[in-house]
Amino acid sequence: MRVAAKPLRVLIGKVGLDGHDRGVKLVARALRDAGVEVIYTGLHQTPEQIVSTAIQEDVNAIGLSVLSGAHNYLFPRVMELLKEQGAEDTVLFGGGIIPDDDIPRLKAAGVRALFRPGTATDEVVKFVKELRP
Repeated sequence: MRVAAKPLRVLIGKVGLDGHDRGVKLVARALRDAGVEVIYTGLHQTPEQIVSTAIQEDVNAIGLSVLSGAHNYLFPRVMELLKEQGAEDTVLFGGGIIPDDDIPRLKAAGVRALFRPGTATDEVVKFVKELRP
């Protein structure tokens, strides 16, 4: 008898003061339609809330949308909290308005992938599906 693979679980959230959520909701829907279990945390989450929920929900990955310009603080802070909680195996990816010059620093901090405006949702789905162990 073959056991079905456990579905991928991804937390999708808006961290910080940014209230623009159309894009993140489209990504959440695309992932859900592709068979990924999505936990959407809503607007105005703190890094601490995101990491706490990710651990409680036992997710494989966290996808964050940051359009406020605070990406250089928020993404590294989430990575720092994941490490503090022993959950550094949780993949962090994100999207938003992220200048070219900031991408190497964010990736060096542990952000696995960054998707900017205009990215097809298929690219995000492909990235997440490839996370399967």
